[in-house]
Amino acid sequence: MVANIPADVSELPTGAGSGRPGLPAGALQTRTDFGKAGYGGAAPPQGESHRYQFTVHALDVEHIEVDADASGAMVGFNVHFHSLGSASLTVLYR
Repeated sequence: MVANIPADVSELPTGAGSGRPGLPAGALQTRTDFGKAGYGGAAPPQGESHRYQFTVHALDVEHIEVDADASGAMVGFNVHFHSLGSASLTVLYR
């Protein structure tokens, strides 16, 4: 999960985050359900399709008060509290 992406950013370079450079200044990657920062990759149950949803939120603040050790639940709470709107992309992985 990435938080605090500046409002004027319109794209991220391939591989940004996950221990690599490329996140905009001020943005930070926080813990996921895997217990650490970084993208864990697609891992659907074998033989089944799985949906992945990517969501971007516009917030009423420049940044939320979380650090890199914040849980997904804490980031989600802060994001939803400050959300003005959002857009999602859902993809199917087989």
